[in-house]
Amino acid sequence: MRQSYEKRVLRVIAYIHDHLDGDLSLDRLADVAAMSRFHWHRVYTAVTGESLAQTVRRIRIYRASIALVQSPASLEEIAALHGYPSKASFSRAFKAVTGSTPAAYRQAGRALTPYVIGKTGSNKMYDVTTEHAAPRHLAVVPHKGDYMKISAAFETMAMTMAARGAPTAAMVGIFLHDTRNTPVEDLRSFAGAEVPEGFAITAPLEPMELAGGAYAVLHFKGPYVGLQAAYDYLFGAWLEAIGATLREEPCFEVYHNSPADTAPDDLSTDIYLPLG
Repeated sequence: MRQSYEKRVLRVIAYIHDHLDGDLSLDRLADVAAMSRFHWHRVYTAVTGESLAQTVRRIRIYRASIALVQSPASLEEIAALHGYPSKASFSRAFKAVTGSTPAAYRQAGRALTPYVIGKTGSNKMYDVTTEHAAPRHLAVVPHKGDYMKISAAFETMAMTMAARGAPTAAMVGIFLHDTRNTPVEDLRSFAGAEVPEGFAITAPLEPMELAGGAYAVLHFKGPYVGLQAAYDYLFGAWLEAIGATLREEPCFEVYHNSPADTAPDDLSTDIYLPLG
């Protein structure tokens, strides 16, 4: 299965090389990869270790490095040809990738090596099981923007539920985007809680249904800051090894306790990934 995901990633990288001036949106690249829009960006970053935006920048800089050593064009001309509006913005981007200015690179007379797929970093493994889950009926408060500020939405949801005499239920978080691939202002998430069927849901709460079916469930223990590494494992090493396909449904988190009365190392969170 690893080969299958690498083939998809390599296909996307080849597409980026051939369409640097075209549509390189997450949706378009998900189509090229033939993968779910819900999960593609997380799979890509888990497999490669970088965001799609970083890949696009790396390829632009690679192309520019060739021009620097093979073309007599000015730095301003090379910047414009590779999507940078000014020599200054090109120089900043070039140095961020290479550690050198374009002028110094030109003087050295060597181009960058091409982009090579391959993630480096932690090899930590997590406990993952599979289960067939029933549909979940949620009352949610939507949140847009920085995920670190979703606590206000959870507070609104919990206080509203308590005021209406709702039964105590599991807290659920739905985070639709990978922060490394989406501008912070476009991030969308939901703070929710399970409710019984027939429970009246009115503003500020909104109804949401999470589909039943097959799920991979990663069991995570520890502070929430460690969840990103858990997602990378689930969408990277685990998904590649197990040979699973994904459904066009969002993944979600279920919280079994709360940081309000639980030490960070004892927090218990399950990440649900919908399987085809």
